[in-house]
Amino acid sequence: MAYPIVNAKFTGSGNYGLQVGYNSGNIEVINHPPETPPSPSLSVPFRRDSDFVEHGTLLDQIRDKCSAPASRVALVGLGGVGKSQLAIEHCYRTADQSLETWVFWVYASNVARIEQGYRDIAEQVKLTGWNDPQADVFQLVYNWLRNEKNGKWLLILDNADDAAALSLSTSNGQKIQVSGGNGARPRSLSWYLPPCKNGSVLVTSRTRSVALQLVEDNDIIVIQPMDIAGAQTLLQKKLVEEIDKDSSAELATALEFMPLALVQAAAYIRQRAPRYSVRQYLDEFYKSDKKKTSLLDYDGGRLRRDEEALNSILITWQISFNYILHTRRSAADLLSLMSFFDRQGIPEALIRTRSTTEARLGDEEFINEDGEHSDSNDSESEGGVDNGFEDDILTLRNYSFISMTNDTTLFNMHRLVQLATRKWLEGQGQLERWKQQYIHNICTEFPTGEHKNWAQCQPLFPHAKLALLRVPKSKESLKEWALLLHKAAWYAWRKGSPNDAEELSKRSMKVRIKLFGKEHEDTLSSMTMVGLATGLAGRWKEAEELNTQVMETRKRVLGEEHPDTLASMGNLVSIYSNQGRWKEVEELNTQVIETSSRVLGEEHRNTLTSMGNLASTYMNQGRWKEAEELNTQ
Repeated sequence: MAYPIVNAKFTGSGNYGLQVGYNSGNIEVINHPPETPPSPSLSVPFRRDSDFVEHGTLLDQIRDKCSAPASRVALVGLGGVGKSQLAIEHCYRTADQSLETWVFWVYASNVARIEQGYRDIAEQVKLTGWNDPQADVFQLVYNWLRNEKNGKWLLILDNADDAAALSLSTSNGQKIQVSGGNGARPRSLSWYLPPCKNGSVLVTSRTRSVALQLVEDNDIIVIQPMDIAGAQTLLQKKLVEEIDKDSSAELATALEFMPLALVQAAAYIRQRAPRYSVRQYLDEFYKSDKKKTSLLDYDGGRLRRDEEALNSILITWQISFNYILHTRRSAADLLSLMSFFDRQGIPEALIRTRSTTEARLGDEEFINEDGEHSDSNDSESEGGVDNGFEDDILTLRNYSFISMTNDTTLFNMHRLVQLATRKWLEGQGQLERWKQQYIHNICTEFPTGEHKNWAQCQPLFPHAKLALLRVPKSKESLKEWALLLHKAAWYAWRKGSPNDAEELSKRSMKVRIKLFGKEHEDTLSSMTMVGLATGLAGRWKEAEELNTQVMETRKRVLGEEHPDTLASMGNLVSIYSNQGRWKEVEELNTQVIETSSRVLGEEHRNTLTSMGNLASTYMNQGRWKEAEELNTQ
């Protein structure tokens, strides 16, 4: 006869062990009624955010995708873009609309937290043996989830950023042991997410490639920064005090509509109010990169994020930078280089070369955080062809650090991501190396400003102009920097942009004076360009003084008949002409023509240009017969 299992309590002094065959004491039998199954409940680690702002139609998209039977959906985007906040709000809305739905939350950043999350589920649904450390909690929860009798459920996997964690492997690549003595687990987390019609899984991840281990490509929802209206509303809610729309729009734009950055800034301002305002924050933010990073490094306290996550948006991204550095160094190199260019329209041609400055830096080698030398060229094949470039691009796109334009040879990058990368490089001691590489690449690609090169100059000009803020330290790199500014000024002058031409040429001139002295030909070329730029701005006196100085120096150093000297005289002719000083124009132009004819020949382009200029001078004075004769000639 089979007897039911019961709890037994033995009383009396005559109890000899557990042999029921002979017992002189009393046996008290206690029957436990079966435990009542718990009702569906919601387990989310955060209270609902009363300041939550709709992120366009994203919540509708999440609801629609998650309502499909056996759905698996992933929210993918930059750290701090609001993925977890969307997941939290979706959980509460699901609980509001469907009281019979279980809601579970699992932190998926590492294996230990995933296992703890599954144990929490087992406890929440009161699974037998949930608190047994030897229990195979993954199998227990899997069996419960796949049983449709247990009702509907929604499972959140938050911060699923590490591929190794999803394979349920330890840091050394070994499979974990969850249950006692039965060996390493052969299955990944995906296997323990049963595809049953009563359940749905929602994943948040910074990395598309990791998300694809859990969901199909068409089940990924890419989370972009907020629109300007949403960002302004979020700021207003977090600041409480009324702020004018112009200031909130400016702050939202400066922070590139990133929710975490906006909440971080609001916390900073609010803690200092009423003696601090949005305007003061912006004024500080604009001062320098150093001030920007100081503000963005601010930890605003509990910002409704995972307790293991940092509340600084810069540090949030830098954690991902370190991961890329250790898993794919060449992609980290590419990220480093791209952080120096203008954020929009970065041409592929400017970022393929990433190794020329290593020799220049001599013994400066890249040392990773473990103190080991790291090789940036592991993906190169023989002959120096980087076969891994496409994989590097894919890695950075997977993390949403860069994006492509409609022209697939051009890339965009968030300005704050660039700032975070440069701050990270500074901490690694690599800022100067990648600044010099940026200068070398753009200087190599940027042509002279002649009309025939305009099509090539135009897309490169924003990146060249940004070099004004990227002054290198080494002498050799400074030479390239000055040359780059000179060529960019040439293009700006030819295009009729006096402000850009003057700023670029003056900075180039000052550096070349320090490097080469005032009589070096490169210095004189920069001085000439400054004169042309000031002339374009209509400041003829300054232009005349500079060009006269250049002309006299070239006469002394190169000789009166040197082509560069004649070119300086021609520039001075142009300045006189623009002021209507026809007598001086005629005298100097005649001298140029005579010398050029003798030295270069009567049919040389420069000689003919000077003759054309003199003909124009005659026409401006109404001397038509002389103009006709010269033009005929």
